[in-house]
Amino acid sequence: MKNADLAALIRTIPDYPKPGIQFRDITTLLLDGPGFALSIERMAAEIASPPDLIAGIEARGFLFGAALAHRLGCGILLLRKQNKLPGRVTGINYALEYGHDRIEMHADAVQPGQSVLLVDDLIATGGTALAGTELLRSAGAKVAHAAFAIDLPDLGGRRIIKKNGVDVTALMAFEGD
Repeated sequence: MKNADLAALIRTIPDYPKPGIQFRDITTLLLDGPGFALSIERMAAEIASPPDLIAGIEARGFLFGAALAHRLGCGILLLRKQNKLPGRVTGINYALEYGHDRIEMHADAVQPGQSVLLVDDLIATGGTALAGTELLRSAGAKVAHAAFAIDLPDLGGRRIIKKNGVDVTALMAFEGD
């Protein structure tokens, strides 16, 4: 497995949040200082040229996004759940496998033409990442790349994001749900 040393730091919790799901718990990687630092270095190495901004998706995407923004010397833009940001916001509603959700950003957070790298801890079905891409593009951002610590390839999120013109990188992949 690619980045097997980092994958070994991910705890799997069976039957959470419901029977049949193998939950990939990133918190055990975050608890390991050298492992977390190494994951940021490896994510940074996969970025061809630094973007203007990194958009971190709430909440664990903030952790990876902020560390990666620091490493690459760019700003961090927060994509938050509804009603979490003060001031004027713009947002997008999107479907989840179990309902609907909304993410928002400050209306003035990105300028037309800025390059933005989308970052989150995990890509599963791709719904949140696709919503983030659409939200950023609606503000005029160029979103050509998304980076994740974990990919769950059986759920198809990577394919959905790639169909929308976004290259996807992930440090590691875990088969199954």
